[in-house]
Amino acid sequence: MPIPPEVTGEEIDPDVRQELMSLPKGLAEEVSRNLVMVAQLIDEDPEKAYGYSRIALRLASRVAAVREAAGFAAYATQKYSEALAEFRAARRMSGGVELWPVMADCERGLGRPERALAMAGEPEVQKLDKAGQVEMRLVAAGARRDMGQLDAAIVTLQSPELASSAVHPWTARLRYAYADALLAAGREREAREWFAKALEADKDGATDASDRLAEMDGVEFVDAIDESEDESEESQGSGVVELDDEDDEDDEDDRDGDKG
Repeated sequence: MPIPPEVTGEEIDPDVRQELMSLPKGLAEEVSRNLVMVAQLIDEDPEKAYGYSRIALRLASRVAAVREAAGFAAYATQKYSEALAEFRAARRMSGGVELWPVMADCERGLGRPERALAMAGEPEVQKLDKAGQVEMRLVAAGARRDMGQLDAAIVTLQSPELASSAVHPWTARLRYAYADALLAAGREREAREWFAKALEADKDGATDASDRLAEMDGVEFVDAIDESEDESEESQGSGVVELDDEDDEDDEDDRDGDKG
């Protein structure tokens, strides 16, 4: 797969670069460039990112960072069995626990929520940092919902992190998950309150809390793109919609009719 010439491999995370130093220089550079492509494409084009991850994996399968990148690329394309295998390999190589929540979520993706729930009770969870523990709580709540245990999912999400007014990178997603569970349980007033709190914390657009709020409030969005296309057709290719006096009068009548 082609890699743009401006991608040098130097863009890679310093910790990953350190891992790749065990490889011959030319090989390390090639692997780095493929990993950069994975990172750049995983959100907008996960299938293409997956392709680059397979190249990196073929070149350097004994590097933990490569196995981890391959795992995330497979996860993004919903290849959960493959992702889980790569995450397990990366964990064996690195000895860390950071991948524990996403490994549990792979179990959910494979239709095994009970395994994900069991992982939420393992000692590894206590070794996670705060962000990892919140992620594990989200996965456990999702597993509860998979099993039809909606009330238990709500209780799982109730935590000091949820109650805190402090905003962290994971705050919006935690509040959103709680709002969504409340809504599923028919607790609409509370759900609306928590969707609003999620939106307040969501500075990066990580959730669609604004859309969910609008939906609950009965707000409908008009597709501006469709409108512009219709106007373009009406102008017969001129690119500008010109209304003569009669059109203006008709529009005024229409608006008066709408007000009535």
